[in-house]
Amino acid sequence: MKMIKFSLSVMIATTLFSCVSTKKFESAQNKLKEAETSITGIQRDLRECRDAKAELERARSMDKATLEARIASMKEQMNLLQQNNNQALRQLQDLSVISSAQAESIRKSLDNIGAKDTYIQTLRQQMARKDSLNMNLVINLKGAFANVDDTDINIKIDKGVVYVDISDKLLFKSGNWEITEPNALNILGKVAAVLKNQPDIEFMVEGHTDDAPFTKGLLVDNWDLSAKRATTVVRMLQKKYDMDPAKMAAAARSEYKPIASNSSKEGMSANRRTRIVILPQLDQFFKLLEKPGA
Repeated sequence: MKMIKFSLSVMIATTLFSCVSTKKFESAQNKLKEAETSITGIQRDLRECRDAKAELERARSMDKATLEARIASMKEQMNLLQQNNNQALRQLQDLSVISSAQAESIRKSLDNIGAKDTYIQTLRQQMARKDSLNMNLVINLKGAFANVDDTDINIKIDKGVVYVDISDKLLFKSGNWEITEPNALNILGKVAAVLKNQPDIEFMVEGHTDDAPFTKGLLVDNWDLSAKRATTVVRMLQKKYDMDPAKMAAAARSEYKPIASNSSKEGMSANRRTRIVILPQLDQFFKLLEKPGA
């Protein structure tokens, strides 16, 4: 009887198996492989997560130890400073350690430190004020020349000093020192308008040339030419625009302060210029320097 049942079971299984199509069987196998691959990936990710967690815990433990060591070191330093302060106070209170004259000297030294600190703060404030005035001056000058070619007029601050470079082609004809260019009066008028709004400002007008040899009439070289051009500009600012002559100076630089190489026409043109230097008010700083010794 058992043999018959077994034979029937085998026949039924065989019959059922034969009913499953080959395509479905292959699909099931593919799904099984995908499931196995997914499980493998999940297991790998799990291992990586565990490793990362372990690394994070080790780093956290190290950071905590480092932080605790730093805190302990800072506490030790604070205790040492406190001990030194206490010792210094005891010495100051003990007349057998320092005399009254020495105590008075210490007090004066502390007062001098406070005075010097105030003095330094005053100097810083004055420097900041000067820088602010220079920046405001540059902004006003650049605004006045907004419609002029940047290559012909250059306005800048260098080491706390304001410079205005005006190309000579805007003021003079070649080899001449008389102001004949039609736009020259307009240029100088704009400079005068800005500078007159700062009555405490003093400035110097410098004449600069290229290195081409020059001689004309009584003028024998570029020193003479640059001097004549500088004095012509100063004289024009005084007579035409009522600038205070006591606030102006004229200087000749000849060819010896070039801003470009004279080996090209462009460089020579850049070197032929009139420079207005806004002079720093050194007398105010000298007065400040005299205060600590007073």
